[in-house]
Amino acid sequence: MPKQFTASESQLKPDPRYQDLTVAKFINCMMRGGKKATAQRVVYDAFDALQLRLDKEKSDALPKTSIELFHKAIENVRPSVEVRSKRVGGANYQVPMQLNRRRAQSLTFRWIIEAVREEKGKPVAIRLAKELFDAAKNEGKAVTTRENTHRMADANKAFAHFAW
Repeated sequence: MPKQFTASESQLKPDPRYQDLTVAKFINCMMRGGKKATAQRVVYDAFDALQLRLDKEKSDALPKTSIELFHKAIENVRPSVEVRSKRVGGANYQVPMQLNRRRAQSLTFRWIIEAVREEKGKPVAIRLAKELFDAAKNEGKAVTTRENTHRMADANKAFAHFAW
């Protein structure tokens, strides 16, 4: 029997401020204990802080709006391969595998949120704004995690023939 996905993709409504499905999905991933309003406030406060920082810096390499910067950060963190453990003949091999769009997006969101929650001492919105800004510049913990994943997949390229 094939793996069944829930209808969450078709039921997901765009977020109220930007009318963007990716932001709505990110808000849902940020949410803890069903507190969606709190998650929305955190994400929107982070976007406001990003916009203030973008207005101050005026860099040509960075986008003009916080929503564009969010999408650029997501693009920079998104992995294309991952390694999966596969048991063949009594040995476990780390086999590199291509990722589909849905899995890549969930890993991206997870890595950004983990990086934000690991850091302590500042409000979550400010930590999220910092991590998104760093990710848009190809820096930060989430981008490092992606690079490590790609490096591991590259190192285990010899076992790619086990990916059937």
